[in-house]
Amino acid sequence: MSTDQRDDLQIHQTRRLPDFLQTVNLKYVKLGYHYLITHLLTLCLIPLMSIIIVQASQMNPQDIHHLWLHLKYNLVCVITCSAILVFGSTVYIMTRPRSIYLVDYSCYKPPSNLTVKFTKFIQHSKLKGDFDESSLEFQRKILERSGLGEETYLPEAMHKVPPTPNMVSAREESEQVMYGALDNLFANTKIKPKEIGILVVNCSLFNPTPSLSAMIVNKYKLRGNIRSFNLGGMGCSAGVIAIDLAKDMLQVHRNTYAVVVSTENITQNWYFGNKKSMLIPNCLFRVGGAAVLLSNKGCDKRRAKYKLVHVVRTHKGADDKAFKCVYQEQDDVGKTGVSLSKDLMAIAGGALKTNITTLGPLVLPVSEQLLFFTTLVVKKLFNAKTKPYIPDFKLAFEHFCIHAGGRAVIDELEKNLQLLPNHVEASRMTLHRFGNTSSSSIWYELAYIEAKGRMRKGNRIWQIAFGSGFKCNSAVWQAMKHVKASPMSPWEDCIDRYPVEIVT
Repeated sequence: MSTDQRDDLQIHQTRRLPDFLQTVNLKYVKLGYHYLITHLLTLCLIPLMSIIIVQASQMNPQDIHHLWLHLKYNLVCVITCSAILVFGSTVYIMTRPRSIYLVDYSCYKPPSNLTVKFTKFIQHSKLKGDFDESSLEFQRKILERSGLGEETYLPEAMHKVPPTPNMVSAREESEQVMYGALDNLFANTKIKPKEIGILVVNCSLFNPTPSLSAMIVNKYKLRGNIRSFNLGGMGCSAGVIAIDLAKDMLQVHRNTYAVVVSTENITQNWYFGNKKSMLIPNCLFRVGGAAVLLSNKGCDKRRAKYKLVHVVRTHKGADDKAFKCVYQEQDDVGKTGVSLSKDLMAIAGGALKTNITTLGPLVLPVSEQLLFFTTLVVKKLFNAKTKPYIPDFKLAFEHFCIHAGGRAVIDELEKNLQLLPNHVEASRMTLHRFGNTSSSSIWYELAYIEAKGRMRKGNRIWQIAFGSGFKCNSAVWQAMKHVKASPMSPWEDCIDRYPVEIVT
């Protein structure tokens, strides 16, 4: 077998997810049912209230008069019932979670001069002089099979010969992405920066001092008591983590807005060595970012695009292999980059499986849950060879936003979750048009669905992403209306050209 054939086989093997039909762990199903049981009181009150309403509707005026006389002369009963009613109402009002609305969001679209074609990518890599012929050929193969198109973007520093991956250039890239997305968000929503009470920024690999969140506070002169957070090193799934943090903050602080900014920095994280496991990120990651406006104000319900329904987070960091499968390190000659383990796809598959197994009881119809749970119990107690039933998530969601981490990941999820081509179209086209924009990719995908005019009132959306650590996180949204693309959508000038046929 030639060296090229061995490389091809290695790439193919490391890009496969495990078959979800082989193993599903019962303990993760229990987590989902635990979430369900936490709302048991509400579920029990619904039939009780229904019975009371039915009985009340059958009462005639004479029955109501008799009940009034009974209560009139029974002070203890009246006080007890009133106390129970007041106590129950107070507990319900104080403990019920506030609804979180997504008012709008904006995805950054870089200028056309930052477009990078494959030939330009390889040519600049040659001119830099750091890559040997084997590394250049490896990168060329990855590009051809990645699912990326010829219109993705790299930061200005990487277009220069030689590149200028310094702190000044890195700051400029972050400013262009974050401020570009935020300017558009504020313009579309008519929200003044001073109205923002919570700010969450996530960027995995670039964490300067002052922080990225402080840069935004300074740029827009946000108020002095703003609650700001800067999440670093959390990988491509950090966008969902940031949404979860903002959601928790909005549960505590009433009548306020939260802004989530998700981005990544390419400039200072380009690898200039020849270790193949560290070259793949160069080929996949591209410039991108998104800004999301969340609200807990009841008055925003009518104009909001979506309502947050669930966030489910899975962390596999306790396992050493999972912890090191995406690992920033130096190679043998001291050059820094992010190394991708050959076990990455297997670990990602395990994390995804855990996440969807936990999510299932929250979103699936009862019929699917019963089939799923029954086959798991049979497998556990009677026949270990029985294949677990994989629920049909198409019954729970109308739209899927699978993190555009790479073409093989989307292929395997489409196969394992038994999705149709139209369910993964947004992910494939986002990867083709913008590349892997890390934590913001799920927002480019949602923007694609909107630009195509497919988002109808009541539609349910599943955003799923994974990243270093190793983590897999899901966010579930429900459309509040027929959603149209906002002005300055990243797909505004090209949506008519999509979907495109991707050459295999």
